[in-house]
Amino acid sequence: MEVTVKTAQQLRLTAEEFELIKQKLGRTPNFNELCAFSGMWSEHCSYKNSIKWLKTLPREGGRMLVKAGEENAGLMDIGDGLGVVFKIESHNHPSAIEPFQGAATGVGGIHRDIFTMGARPIAALNSLRFGNLEEDKTQHLLSGVVHGIGHYGNCFGVPTVGGEIYFDECYHTNPLVNAMSVGIVKAGETVSATALGKGNPVMFVGSATGKDGIGGASFASADITAESAQDLPAVQVGDPFQEKKLLEACLEVIQTGAVVGMQDMGAAGIICSTAEMSAKGEVGMKIDLDKVPTRQKHMKTWELLLSESQERMLLVAEKGREEEVKKVFDKWDLPCSVIGEVTDDGKLDFYMNGQLDASIPAYELVLGGGAPQYEREYSEPAYFAEIKKFNPDSIPVPEDLKAMAEQIVQLPSIASKKWIYNQYDSMVGTNNTSTNTPTDAAVVLVKGTRKGIAMTTDCNSRYVFADPYKGTMIAVSEAARNIVCSGGQPLGVTNCLNFGNPYDPEVYYQFVQAIKGMGEACRKFDTPVTGGNVSFYNQNPDGPVYPTPTIGMVGLLEDVSKKMTLDFKETGDIILLIGSSGDDINSSQYLSKICGVEFSPLPHFDLEEEYTLQQKITELIGKGLIESAHDVSEGGLFITLLESSFNNTLGFDVVANDYNIRKDAQWFGEKQSRVVVSVKKEKLDAVKKVLGNHSFEELGMVTDGSVEVDGMEWGHIEDWKEKYDSAIENYLSKEEAGSALSSI
Repeated sequence: MEVTVKTAQQLRLTAEEFELIKQKLGRTPNFNELCAFSGMWSEHCSYKNSIKWLKTLPREGGRMLVKAGEENAGLMDIGDGLGVVFKIESHNHPSAIEPFQGAATGVGGIHRDIFTMGARPIAALNSLRFGNLEEDKTQHLLSGVVHGIGHYGNCFGVPTVGGEIYFDECYHTNPLVNAMSVGIVKAGETVSATALGKGNPVMFVGSATGKDGIGGASFASADITAESAQDLPAVQVGDPFQEKKLLEACLEVIQTGAVVGMQDMGAAGIICSTAEMSAKGEVGMKIDLDKVPTRQKHMKTWELLLSESQERMLLVAEKGREEEVKKVFDKWDLPCSVIGEVTDDGKLDFYMNGQLDASIPAYELVLGGGAPQYEREYSEPAYFAEIKKFNPDSIPVPEDLKAMAEQIVQLPSIASKKWIYNQYDSMVGTNNTSTNTPTDAAVVLVKGTRKGIAMTTDCNSRYVFADPYKGTMIAVSEAARNIVCSGGQPLGVTNCLNFGNPYDPEVYYQFVQAIKGMGEACRKFDTPVTGGNVSFYNQNPDGPVYPTPTIGMVGLLEDVSKKMTLDFKETGDIILLIGSSGDDINSSQYLSKICGVEFSPLPHFDLEEEYTLQQKITELIGKGLIESAHDVSEGGLFITLLESSFNNTLGFDVVANDYNIRKDAQWFGEKQSRVVVSVKKEKLDAVKKVLGNHSFEELGMVTDGSVEVDGMEWGHIEDWKEKYDSAIENYLSKEEAGSALSSI
């Protein structure tokens, strides 16, 4: 067929990019080659609209063992000859079209990034966003995504230990499904995603290739429209049991010493793994596509190149050791075929039945190589004018604060997510130490040691919407705060940057400012960015989603027995608020969901104040001076107190100390850099000595279950827990709730 600029545009390449491809090849590409460029130069693979700004993030320092972008996932030293490997990625568009498989394959794909490096996954987390929970569509998407995550993770045998979920109207058409995996590897047992050695065999291992997932990378690089359902074949189909076998086989084959390099066949499939491994090693490959195991007959060259069928790896072995590799995969009953060899000319030559169907220099396809890099225009969003108009005096302080609190505790973004996490197996593998003792960050034991890995995903996208720069600082800060409140030392960050269409100057402004804020906060906490994922085009005809730069962070506990939990322990313990209250209801759940105000400024935040707070909390935990620690976040101080009370069915008697602060701000405001701790009476003086000049308030004390606020009885903690636990199920239709609960 004749390849023209129209062909390129149908493949979501621009006319300018088509000319650039012709220039790089010195000729017009054939259709197979154009398809390869379409996948590799998609936003999803090339980061062509984001790489300029991503390079400004701190990518070295701390305990990093490899630079950001060098491997499939971040790798950090945790001592004793061990490293922690972690990464987060999005599967938003597939989940919008087919929520079960979209979410399931997102989980599978992120785990492969971990064990491809030689690490064994020990935990999974997620960050989810949906529209209005009262809508049937939202209930359908939520049910499918949760079922998909639970099904894949439970069958694969890696516990889902943490995450977050928010509900906002802007995510109605385009939900966000971000999946994170964390693994442990011994020093010297990592494998690089690099091809080396002329003549070394290139091997295909794992599931056979089918037509599912073809064009998935370019599908993820376009706005969602009413016609997007027609792209359903772009959604992959996962098999967690096959992936479990692939995990064990890959870790076993690494032990043979026969593996030179290995990479997951993720986005853009074979073309991506061959191109990236070759470019990194400055080599080429000769591939016989007819030797690729397939599930369907008569697959075309371009289909084989772009298929994103799951549970597949590309492996380069040492020449002469092919049988050693095959023996391992035969043991695990997995396809394993030599499909080509490494060459030294830098070209990817793809043959089908002896005929050369595509020939492309590997370097020209990849991020950091020949893929285009753009600098987009950006301008301050027009809605900022609405934010600046907000006057808190326009919101009357409610007379019945208890009634207001009862509404807030049942908001979907605040209420218990028990309905969701009950569908996840959080104890498989028995590494999770957090399940029965709640902590701000999940804590997982590193087997064979006393160490624990603390991990969390965080982003309040409403804050980022209000102020992309400081809002993203808050996302990093809250992640670090959650790890510190759990007794850990923050180590590093992986990010999942979910934004609208980058060609929209206002969206791109949000992106640029978010990157700047992230960089500043990460430098402050010495948490370099080890890698991650950019997901643009989270947009529908009604507009973009809130800017959502999700932060995945890991931290280290040298002694897991010294972790700190968030729950009150004993009646009579003193309750302190470390940090100061403020007359601030901005961007709170109370203001947005109860008062119906969409445009308001960011709640108070100061990076230096936050850093000092975390240093104080670390010192208090290290000296054994506090019984619990829980950061103040969505819902404000009252929700933090409730969550600290639920686990042991204790209550609290608290009084606001500053009468210049409006009562709704005191109890429901979301001013940042605050932590609620409980303290034994005999340790109070020692705590105050550590705090020194840092702001704190003595709120009251832990009770045996009664809840009293400002001298008024607000009932019993069990009544509050019932409201908190049942809220989300009360929103769901019987059909959705029943179908999901039946899968537990």
